Amino acid sequence: MKTFLKNFIADESGASAAEYALIIAVVGVGIGAAALVLGANVTSAVGSAANDVYNCNTNSTMSGGAYANQTC
Repeated sequence: MKTFLKNFIADESGASAAEYALIIAVVGVGIGAAALVLGANVTSAVGSAANDVYNCNTNSTMSGGAYANQTC
């Protein structure tokens, strides 16, 4: 039994699989964080564009509106 435990502790063949799993986990967390940030930025940009289109359509037809002199 002692020799089995010594051999089991000294065996390093499974270490590479654990290291690969750790690398995959770290990369996965990074991709997830990037997706969250990118999603928030896309949402903000689309919302801003929608507001610009709305303001252009509603204010350009009114005289003296903020966008009255701009080409939309």
